[in-house]
Amino acid sequence: MSQAVSRFRDDVADRPRAGARSRRKLVRWTLMAGGVIAVVVGGGAWWLAGGRWVDTDDAYVQADSMTVSTDVSGIVASIPVHEGEAVAKGQVLFTLDPQKFRIALDNAQADLAQTRLNIESEKADYQAALRNADSRRQQVNADQATYDRYAALVKSHAVTQQETDDARYKLAADQQALSAAEAQARAQLAKLDGNPDARVEDMPSYKQAQARLDEAKREMDHSVVRAPYDGIVTQVNKLQLGMYLGASTAAFGLVSTDHVWVEAQPKETQLTHAKAGDPVDVTFDIYPDRTFKGTVQSIAPATDQNFSLLPAENSSGNWVKVVQRIPVRVRLDLKPGDPPMRAGMSADIDIDTGHARSLSDLF
Repeated sequence: MSQAVSRFRDDVADRPRAGARSRRKLVRWTLMAGGVIAVVVGGGAWWLAGGRWVDTDDAYVQADSMTVSTDVSGIVASIPVHEGEAVAKGQVLFTLDPQKFRIALDNAQADLAQTRLNIESEKADYQAALRNADSRRQQVNADQATYDRYAALVKSHAVTQQETDDARYKLAADQQALSAAEAQARAQLAKLDGNPDARVEDMPSYKQAQARLDEAKREMDHSVVRAPYDGIVTQVNKLQLGMYLGASTAAFGLVSTDHVWVEAQPKETQLTHAKAGDPVDVTFDIYPDRTFKGTVQSIAPATDQNFSLLPAENSSGNWVKVVQRIPVRVRLDLKPGDPPMRAGMSADIDIDTGHARSLSDLF
């Protein structure tokens, strides 16, 4: 009797422990299944969203930059800018001694004025040559009439043969003089380009003198070097007052501040769905807490190696395939008050292609 009661009591005590073990087992399997499902769902969501964004840290700030120079030679007279100074478009960067350019300009102006006087003189000479030819022509006509009259009278012995011969010789001499006068008139007309009524400004010699004057003015203007765009000057100490600066010699550098972009080099496998106009998020190492907005301006039509001095030529079977990088230019949407951008700064970009994967892509 006592043994049966003991077994009953043990059975009653074991029932809660068995229930607890069952519940723990159920929770364990539930958590395992839930973990698997979470991994599958998370992985699927990551994969579905993975084809939308193109990201790379192989990106750097680029800007228009140039080495300031001029195409005329001279002594440096002034340098009104200083190292690291921000300059505006049209601001004077440096000037050359203007004395020799002013002398050349005055000489060209005097040459132009003299050319005008020469052309006016040639017009007057042409008119004088025409009048001289007309005078010679009238003399020839008179000589012809005298000779004709003597030729008729000599038959009746009214005049002597000598007088007739003199009249003939005089006619011949005046005809030669007329020919010379007409040739001189033609020569004067040729100097006027065949048009005695042409404007002085249309004459070739005047245009040539005008071109020399324009060139002197151009050299005078180019002796004052101005900034072609807004930017910051650098390495100004390379240029010193009194230095002789030859034509096309580098003076110092100018880096643009109003035309700045980001040049990125994503892998070709990342650019399947990227296109011009896609929005871009840009972060810079120098400004880690800010995200700048931008737009894909262009995707290069060729990789950089296509423009290299010795491009790859995989003409043999012994080669290794390497994933190429294609340059992408990103235009920054900068606003007033944004921190300055400096060429060469490192950046990270995220391009939103707008492309969404679907489950059908798995099959």
